[in-house]
Amino acid sequence: MMELLSPAGNLEKLRYAYAYGADAAYIGLEEFSLRTRAGNFGTEDIPSMKAVKGTRKLYAAINSYFQEDDLETLQSRFSLIEAYPFDAFIVSDLGAAALLKERFPHIPLHLSTQANCINSAAVKSYGHKGFSRIILGRETPLTTIHRIKDAVPSMEIETFVHGAMCMAYSGRCFLSSFLAGRSANQGDCAHTCRWNYKVVQRMEKPAGYPQGELALEESERPGVYYPIAEGDGYTTILSSKDLCMIDHLSELKAAGVDSLKIEGRMKSLYYVATVTRAYRKALDAVEGVASSGDWKDYRDELYQVSHREFSTGFFFGSQSVELPTEQGYLRDYLFVGTIVRRFDENLYLLNLKNQIRAHTPIEYIGPKTLAIQDEDFELLDADFNPIEKQDHGKTAYLKTKQPLEDGFIIRRLLS
Repeated sequence: MMELLSPAGNLEKLRYAYAYGADAAYIGLEEFSLRTRAGNFGTEDIPSMKAVKGTRKLYAAINSYFQEDDLETLQSRFSLIEAYPFDAFIVSDLGAAALLKERFPHIPLHLSTQANCINSAAVKSYGHKGFSRIILGRETPLTTIHRIKDAVPSMEIETFVHGAMCMAYSGRCFLSSFLAGRSANQGDCAHTCRWNYKVVQRMEKPAGYPQGELALEESERPGVYYPIAEGDGYTTILSSKDLCMIDHLSELKAAGVDSLKIEGRMKSLYYVATVTRAYRKALDAVEGVASSGDWKDYRDELYQVSHREFSTGFFFGSQSVELPTEQGYLRDYLFVGTIVRRFDENLYLLNLKNQIRAHTPIEYIGPKTLAIQDEDFELLDADFNPIEKQDHGKTAYLKTKQPLEDGFIIRRLLS
């Protein structure tokens, strides 16, 4: 069976990734991940991480590119890394890979998509260097994946199936560094390609611009102008569509893909849970698991989570993704919070992420519960007094007759 691999930006998201159907999860370490703002994990999380993980897989993203001093830092952290329950390291830098392989010979190496591996000769070469799995560059079409697997059948192949796409080649981008001083190649991308731009014509003559030359102005930075290069109907700053391959898992299986990866360590718990659940149901249907049920109902839930216009990426050619999206983020629901635990009969402790209001309809979703609607509930404060609303971060209890379970997610329709 193909593996379902989900993102986890922190311990809470890791718990939900597993609970909502992931076979494996990937996390980042605090200093060496390409998502430095994802929260990531520290040593204080290790005991809880082991308990949450159980027998499932856990992969460590150590996938930044290393300067000389970074290699020394990595080596100094080996004793801490050893304490984690990792089943593989996701690595881009060959120097870091060699050091990890020498120190942890029993832990497999997975080649990060950041390494741009997109052909069978490169796959063979990385195999000789000790890698057991290749996370292919997102530019790899399905026909090429099939040829790679045929050429190197012993190599595990992992590919992204859902989430944000990058305008740059496998994420190798200097745009964020140029515009925001945050390097994408060091794990601190500001997602500058998704800012809201408009083309303006400068009538005065600022330094570096001929008079009247076109420039870009971003909605949150009025009066700050960026040079642009134009040609054949495009500009250099564009926002890509999101990837969604949930309707094509059987084709991925036929091509020889071993692991299906969901992007999103910086996204919400609600995103991780809902997307993981949908792909779990779809994958079970492909594999003939009886409990898959009507998986398309869960597939439709993907459209309720914040996303940009969906595409099939480069899997079936570039036509689906080569044009930029003309839409902003799309979503129908607001993530309100989670059910922490049952406190008493029909009474539940909440962990609020956004404001909740009495008399405003909400919905509950769970790993095997599509959605339960509820507008006949009561809110209580920390002293169990009835209240009309409660805000993020404050203690609240919810009283309802609906059949809820620990870990259920609460959401409400956006007006």
